[in-house]
Amino acid sequence: MNSNHNHLALLFISTLFFNVTAYAERIKDIATIEGVRPNQLVGYGLVVGLVMTGDKTAFTGQTLRSMIGRFGLTLPPGQNPNAKNIAAVAIQADLPAFAKSGQAIDVTVSSIGDAKSLRGGTLLMSPLKGADGQVYAVAQGSLIVNGLSASGKDGSNITVNNPSVGRIPNGATVERTVSTPFSKGNSLTLNLNTSDFTTANRMAEAINNFLGADTAKPIDATSVSVRSPLDAGQKVSFVSIVENIVVAPDDAPARIIVNSRTGTVVINGKVRVQPAAVSHGSLTVAISENKQVSQPGALSNGTTATTNKSNVQISEEKNRMFVFNPGVSLDEIVQAVNNVGASPSDLVAILEALKSAGALRAELMVI
Repeated sequence: MNSNHNHLALLFISTLFFNVTAYAERIKDIATIEGVRPNQLVGYGLVVGLVMTGDKTAFTGQTLRSMIGRFGLTLPPGQNPNAKNIAAVAIQADLPAFAKSGQAIDVTVSSIGDAKSLRGGTLLMSPLKGADGQVYAVAQGSLIVNGLSASGKDGSNITVNNPSVGRIPNGATVERTVSTPFSKGNSLTLNLNTSDFTTANRMAEAINNFLGADTAKPIDATSVSVRSPLDAGQKVSFVSIVENIVVAPDDAPARIIVNSRTGTVVINGKVRVQPAAVSHGSLTVAISENKQVSQPGALSNGTTATTNKSNVQISEEKNRMFVFNPGVSLDEIVQAVNNVGASPSDLVAILEALKSAGALRAELMVI
């Protein structure tokens, strides 16, 4: 590595898991109630009113023909309308937990044909179905499209964002409710967003300390069972109290994440290195070719010839060595690697070598 080489910057991000007592979280921020979840809905429909930016696919015309037929109009047999102001679309929405009939939810509309843009279009009434095939909402309304597409007669075009996807705020009306196990039984199950035995045990202890012994019991690394009132109204008040109880989550396991595409390295605060010595250096070989012209003497019968002269230079950067003492911290690891000027690819090699040597007390994940 020559003196003109510019070392790539190393990016280290330290997670803030240094002290268990340094922070705490509400239960509602680290756990969810089993069975209280949104449900995905999907539908198919037509967007009309486009300015010659619709699609020309066969199923779009068939859909329009079918829709016109439901209104009592009959087209000649074998003739499907092929209008450029319509587009076939897929409709997606999330039905929140406890959503009631008559409430409005947002929908996302995406073109499934060759439509150039959905800007200015209106979605016609379309049913939205769940995984069980039942209709849970009906969508309709004018689209909001952030993307923009324009083209010229010479074939040039420009596209900003994605004009083939739009949203309709409050574009669907809920028609059917989804039952949840929340109001059934005299217990609730809290599921941690990130499984951890210690955090599950601490959450049960925090609930018992606040509401009395034997109120909560950890089931596994994810779930904690909590006794609750039978009455639905009292259960709502009970959950309001439980979800605001503060818990100190346990530290994440020692882990190093390496993004091989961007060279980003993330090291959390629990990473430790056992005694090890690391040597880091690079070897550079440079080969240059110089052409030389050989002229014959004035009285000779020779001819002018071109010859190549190779110049080979080998330079080796002075090896740099650093030593990790027992149980060094994140700051010491960062400082040691930065001092030798290691690039992201060099850092990955160093970490892999430490892992193979059994000196790295952490999980090394390459993504």
